[in-house]
Amino acid sequence: MSARPAVSVVIPAHNEEPNLLPLVDRLVDTLAGLERSFEVVIVDDASTDGSVRLLRNLCANESRLKAVCLRRNSGQTAALAAGFEAASGEVVVAMDGDLQHAPEDIPALLAKVDEGYDLVNGWREDRNDGLLTRRLPSRVANWLIRKLSGVELRDFGGTFKAYRADLLDHLRLYGELHRFVPVLAAMHGARITEVPISIRERAAGRSHYGLGRTRRVFFDLLTVVFLARYLTRPMHFFGSLGIVCGGAGGAALAFLLFKKLQGTHIMVEHGPLLIAASVLALTGLQLFCTGLVGEILMRTYFESQGRPIYGAREVIQQAERKA
Repeated sequence: MSARPAVSVVIPAHNEEPNLLPLVDRLVDTLAGLERSFEVVIVDDASTDGSVRLLRNLCANESRLKAVCLRRNSGQTAALAAGFEAASGEVVVAMDGDLQHAPEDIPALLAKVDEGYDLVNGWREDRNDGLLTRRLPSRVANWLIRKLSGVELRDFGGTFKAYRADLLDHLRLYGELHRFVPVLAAMHGARITEVPISIRERAAGRSHYGLGRTRRVFFDLLTVVFLARYLTRPMHFFGSLGIVCGGAGGAALAFLLFKKLQGTHIMVEHGPLLIAASVLALTGLQLFCTGLVGEILMRTYFESQGRPIYGAREVIQQAERKA
């Protein structure tokens, strides 16, 4: 059985044939200089160019290179999840395959992991891409994520990160949640920091990012914030909304009942208020029921999976004395 490598580098790639060879060469040169055992895992996300053929040739000549070829184009989150599953290193570094991330920055991320951090985020300090189409939306999104999640990072959107492998064992990626891995990690009590990284112009190929993903990022952000705050107590969220809606509806109905007892023709004088009050009262009841169903589902999930609602970093106890 081969020894577990110290570092695994996971790279999701889609139609990056021109960039793969120089990327692998630079990665091998950089990692070999660290005097740590390593492996490189490239996940081909159903490329339509010659990426798979090139990867076969590269793997035949480099034993520390592994390629995972997906059956269909599944997106970056799925590709990262496949890479994390295939990686066996004690520390896992994720980066893009377009050469905009410099392999030479990997030692800076690993140095922070050696200091005791569980996740080290690559901060794109000096970005030179489009102001209106990339940088400005990114700044707004990063500010919003910081405020809603409470995770104080300056750059959530980049792939370039280093993780302790035991942290990844607790993370489950789905949808397009790869942008919010630091938030998910914070839910498990991870120690997080960031270091500046260099960003280079894409040398070849076409970018897969654009302004059109902003809407998806916002929806994913709402999902992650809900999971971070209310995963184990959904009744606190739905119950609070239910109190507001049900209380407002109940107060309005009580007022209308008082008016009715005074002889007021409710439908004639307060018809819209009666409808609004009835809707609010029913909405409050539905929210309470949703909260109860959520509580049952969460308990069923954690118990069926055998997953605790806590995360223990380590267990410390006195060593047994020899007789």
